[in-house]
Amino acid sequence: MPNLQSAIPKGWLAFELNVLRRLKFKSAALPFAGDPALGAYLKRWDIRVQANDLAQSSWIKAVGAIQNNTEKLSVEDVGHILDDAYVPRYRLQNMSLRNWFNETDAWWFDNVRQKMDEVSTPFSRAIAQSIAMGVGDYVLSFTDETLKLRQPLSNVFRRLWINNTEPVNNGQNNTSQNKNAYEFIAEAFADLMFLRLPAPHGENQRKYMGWTAWREEWLRGGDDFWADMELAQAGRIGTRVETKSQYLRLLEETLRTASHIGSWAIAHIDDGFITTQDIVETISRIRRVDTIFTKDFSELTGTKAVIITA
Repeated sequence: MPNLQSAIPKGWLAFELNVLRRLKFKSAALPFAGDPALGAYLKRWDIRVQANDLAQSSWIKAVGAIQNNTEKLSVEDVGHILDDAYVPRYRLQNMSLRNWFNETDAWWFDNVRQKMDEVSTPFSRAIAQSIAMGVGDYVLSFTDETLKLRQPLSNVFRRLWINNTEPVNNGQNNTSQNKNAYEFIAEAFADLMFLRLPAPHGENQRKYMGWTAWREEWLRGGDDFWADMELAQAGRIGTRVETKSQYLRLLEETLRTASHIGSWAIAHIDDGFITTQDIVETISRIRRVDTIFTKDFSELTGTKAVIITA
């Protein structure tokens, strides 16, 4: 099963922003940040953003695009990162890369990952890593039939760097954390919680993330962390579940933990297993539901987007 973020069509962000424009808030907590685009847009509205994601790939992207207000990746950093990127050494430091890429590409990703540790600031490093994740997604998008159209990876990196979105400076102390959602919510103080609910699933985290799991293994330097990642999520929303009632119980626990946050906007994909009515009834046990917004994406994904405010 692909992860939730990889399945979201582009119009989904516009739907989320359209709903959030109707609400009054000066700060927002995002327990499952996923792609940083929403947080970056909120910064343009001078909203203070607190982002979080247990996946390091999403956390790193949020560091570069949400927590970072002003820094850019310099020409010198790019030159250093790409210097001798294709030169093989004695052995790959991250052998799991061969599960995703051919040998030449694996060397490129292994080399640039190590060079990025030498980049001077955490924000620049996060931007570089985010760009490299874009390069990996580019590589994995090709089939045997389209492989001849591929560009050298260093050229792709430079192109993505040139086209990288300028940092948004909202003059606020924005943050990005790498915790399970429950812990983050318990410590978050914001006017609004935007909770993009993870899809219920019965698979381990690696299978649930699908092809995007390569990003975690590249960032973490191997594939021996998955059991620890599962343990960090255990008993919390986002972990594997077997039944609807189990998922809704975890959701209710999460929402009770968020009782100190003034308003909620809860985004849900209604695919028929967990219905909008299920979510509404769970929310209603804690606080009054205000409005239910829906957007039909059935022609694209067979699903319906729902945002419930409370």
